[in-house]
Amino acid sequence: MTQSLNYLQETPSQTAGPYVHIGLAPGAAGFHLFDQELGQTIAPEGTPGERIHIEGLVTDGTGAPVKDVLLEVWQADANGIYPHPEDPRFAQAAPGFNGWGRVITNFDTGLWAFDTIKPGPVPGRQGTTQAPHISLWLVSRGINIGLNTRLYFPEDTALHAQDPILNAVEQRHRVSTLIATATAPGHYRFDIRLQGEGETVFMDI
Repeated sequence: MTQSLNYLQETPSQTAGPYVHIGLAPGAAGFHLFDQELGQTIAPEGTPGERIHIEGLVTDGTGAPVKDVLLEVWQADANGIYPHPEDPRFAQAAPGFNGWGRVITNFDTGLWAFDTIKPGPVPGRQGTTQAPHISLWLVSRGINIGLNTRLYFPEDTALHAQDPILNAVEQRHRVSTLIATATAPGHYRFDIRLQGEGETVFMDI
């Protein structure tokens, strides 16, 4: 006889907790387990494309930096090709290009940064074109489910007008929260606001 399970209570949800770095970036937590941690190099030296540097802060609803965030970075190469089998052109991706990385915030300042190449436009569904972008997934204490957002580049305004994701943002004034600021040639700033005024657009994917 099958016993009814209706009496079981739902398991409480949990945030990533203070131990996320031990599991995903142990070196940052003081555990030197590997010669090279997974996700440290998104685009090795010699990868074709424009070398760029991106940095920013993740801030809470009061504007204070969140200092224990882990971000995962996903992007296409300079020709808009992902080195992943779900991209039908993945075999043509730049040799050695990973297209994925793992970045942590500085525990003292909250600043995060990474170096990569600028991605190219990516084919979208139904013949659309996605403007060059980098996908970011972030998790930390206080976040029950990882948050997904995108970083677009300010010089690609014409392609932004065609991008199906940017066009899906109903509150048009919030589109600016997805666009980085150029601070110098090849350098960009992208701050992520978790709550409150200027909250970054997050995507349900």
